[in-house]
Amino acid sequence: MICRVRLFARYAELFGAEQVEVNLPDGAQVADLVSALRVLPGGASLPAEPFVAVNMSQASAETPLGPADAVALLPPLAGG
Repeated sequence: MICRVRLFARYAELFGAEQVEVNLPDGAQVADLVSALRVLPGGASLPAEPFVAVNMSQASAETPLGPADAVALLPPLAGG
């Protein structure tokens, strides 16, 4: 399945795009997605456990992914 991942801020800069597409096997989980992203240009700079949202909810490494899911990789936020 093709998984489309929206990227924001620093991650968009790292990957040079606001969205990337990753080919994943059926039954893939967020951990599989992160592993696939790490081999793309810029992906080696991802933190050990990047914040991933699936369908606008925080996802764990074990969250299953489907072809219609809205997936986003969100950088850490700071502020006051």
